[in-house]
Amino acid sequence: MAVLGKRNLLPVSREADVGIYLDAGPLGEILLPRRYVTPAMVHGQQVDVFLYRDSEDRLVATTDRPRAMLGEFACMEVKDVSDRAGAFLDWGLPKDLLLPFREQGKPVRIGQKVVVAVCMDERTNRIIASARVDKHFGDGMPPYKAGEQVEALVFARTPLGFNAVVGNAYRGLLYFQHGGKDQRASGLSYGQRVKCFVTAVREDRKVDLSLDASGYQRVAPLTEQVMAALTAAGGTLAVDDDTPPELIRASFGTSKKAFKQALGALFKAKRIEFTKPGIRATK
Repeated sequence: MAVLGKRNLLPVSREADVGIYLDAGPLGEILLPRRYVTPAMVHGQQVDVFLYRDSEDRLVATTDRPRAMLGEFACMEVKDVSDRAGAFLDWGLPKDLLLPFREQGKPVRIGQKVVVAVCMDERTNRIIASARVDKHFGDGMPPYKAGEQVEALVFARTPLGFNAVVGNAYRGLLYFQHGGKDQRASGLSYGQRVKCFVTAVREDRKVDLSLDASGYQRVAPLTEQVMAALTAAGGTLAVDDDTPPELIRASFGTSKKAFKQALGALFKAKRIEFTKPGIRATK
């Protein structure tokens, strides 16, 4: 079924002077204006379009891609402000996206960049923007694992770091490191999209994030290094998480902290067991 505010694959039903009409099922026929029509769009052909309402409140299709679809978040620029309706944002479509006064939180001005959620206004059944992003996070538990790379959209700075939208559904916190002196994190800006790494998923459904992948990226190859050493030694090694740091570095070229992380990952995966002292590969 065709969905307003989303991309849809709809078949061409007929052609007209103003463009082509697409069969949107219960929504009826929807016009794709002539400027978007290509020779390949013949009767019965499926066309990938985005559905929204034009300036006259009519359902219309476009092959343009908005900066965000219904249920997604994005940073958009304020193009105009109306004393009666609110602000209008550059959505990437011919019709700007309304940010009503009640959804602004703080008043916005022309030229300002605003992180918003694209949502459906229950009062008017129209697509609008909301700068009150906290209202639009998902209720479920985030499906991420420690070490997983995700994309985050920065929307606020706090004493601990930056609040960010993760996966268009969850609140994340991109922590400052080293007492707030992490230059990489400090260089981020409002509305920026960044690749970062999950450090933990908390019980309150918030996601802890870091720009630093080293704590996890180094563990994966190190685990295989440990397993290779176990194989070469016949399945047992005389090193474990109580081994002195200098011996660990001499044997594996890494810190004790990273070595302990690798052993923990192997133990959770049931690939090793601790013999105290030492470790043994499981069968």
